[in-house]
Amino acid sequence: MSQNRPLNRDIGPRVVALGGGHGLAALLRAARPFADELVGIVSVADDGGSSGRLRRELGLPAPGDLRRCLSALADDDSILSEALEYRFESGPLEGHAVGNLLIAGLAGSCGDFGAAIDEVSRLVGVRGEIYPATVGPVTLMADSDAGLLRGQVTIERAAGIRNLRFDPPNPEASPLAVKALLEADQVYLGPGSLFTSVLATVMVPELKQAFLSTKAKRIFVANIANDKAEAKGFNLASHVQALEDHGISPDLIVAPAGSEKLGTYAPPVAYGDFAADDGWGHDPEALGLFLGAL
Repeated sequence: MSQNRPLNRDIGPRVVALGGGHGLAALLRAARPFADELVGIVSVADDGGSSGRLRRELGLPAPGDLRRCLSALADDDSILSEALEYRFESGPLEGHAVGNLLIAGLAGSCGDFGAAIDEVSRLVGVRGEIYPATVGPVTLMADSDAGLLRGQVTIERAAGIRNLRFDPPNPEASPLAVKALLEADQVYLGPGSLFTSVLATVMVPELKQAFLSTKAKRIFVANIANDKAEAKGFNLASHVQALEDHGISPDLIVAPAGSEKLGTYAPPVAYGDFAADDGWGHDPEALGLFLGAL
């Protein structure tokens, strides 16, 4: 995989963000204006939808969250970057996103999933680096009030989740992702689904060790709203407790204005106004201005 591509700005922090889904894509867009180097480390554990089909049929790591992050960092004038998000609505390709198929096709032709990500990055003019969290496919596992859970889709629909782990138990992490974490100035977790995006990335053993060892400032970006089953009813304190239960203690928490105050021994919290108009996600521009001023 290629080396970091500079964003060609005045010297700013080396930023690494971990997670998946729409939350990580929003964070990467937010960091573009102030980061000198920007790296996204993306979960490839999704087993639903288009990604799940490609995993089952081709034995690939899930490409969907990687695709979203490539789109987030692509050249604004790239027609191909817009096409990455196009999803077929009928026929045998119904439900598949063009970007997922492009990644899968390139991985098959060159025999290297990481090289496929690099090539799509080049084609759409990505400014930064995107790395899969693990080199190969991985399956999420967890315990819950209902017993053992297996697979991302199953976990995201459950409640009382604890002890998130992987099958295989020690999946190989991307070496460049580990290196990026150790060399970063700022490391961001979230926003996104707590167990199936955030913890699904940082709990990869080699990435967790790098997260705990880095000298970077480690920042957890809390969600605007939580009504998914896996975190239904969770407040800010519940999220922080779940992180700590898995051995993850951030140095700073960034939370939306109006979130509750945490206890004396919790990490410091910076509250801000950066909700999107839909009241669900983060507005990347507002979040970027807030993070850049920290």
